[in-house]
Amino acid sequence: MNKTEFLLSLEKKLVALPPKEIEVTQGFYAEMIDDRIEDGMGEEEAVAAIGDIDTIVQNTLLELPLPTLMKAKIQPKAGLKLWEIVLMVLGFPLWFPLLAAFFIVILAVYVSVWAVIISLYASVAAFVLSGVAGIFSLLFAQSFPAGLLMFGLSLICIGIGVLAFFGVTKLSVWLISLTRRFLRWVKSLFIKKEIV
Repeated sequence: MNKTEFLLSLEKKLVALPPKEIEVTQGFYAEMIDDRIEDGMGEEEAVAAIGDIDTIVQNTLLELPLPTLMKAKIQPKAGLKLWEIVLMVLGFPLWFPLLAAFFIVILAVYVSVWAVIISLYASVAAFVLSGVAGIFSLLFAQSFPAGLLMFGLSLICIGIGVLAFFGVTKLSVWLISLTRRFLRWVKSLFIKKEIV
């Protein structure tokens, strides 16, 4: 397959998307093919090196914003017929709450993940701040052994906070990665075989 055939095939498989999105995607892959040709590859070899077109289309669709994907799936190929408009209006009490619930669930997942991350960092900050407050409380210690105990406990709290910070940071990165995968899964629900 040469460059022109590849770009036409890409356009045909992405036909449900807005023309601007198709143009941007075609421009990106055309530039990628041109770069490989400049590096000494033949045109067909450069196209083959990019990969399978179905995989490229699926990855392109997964990178698009969710509203764009939904619009591409919902948008009819031709104009709506009168009976379709009537069904949409009559079915509004059913499909609108379901659509709203779908978005609310997605939002709830994101809010929950970020609430967990924020609460973990708040716990780390509480350990560190309690340790610092414990050190300042040495000014009010009644005796040397009590002050020494307070100093030791303060250092333990600060140490736990510092060590927990690294664990919480790793966990936060993993949770953020998990939310990205969740969003990709949600987007994959809107990629149907007609688009791909």
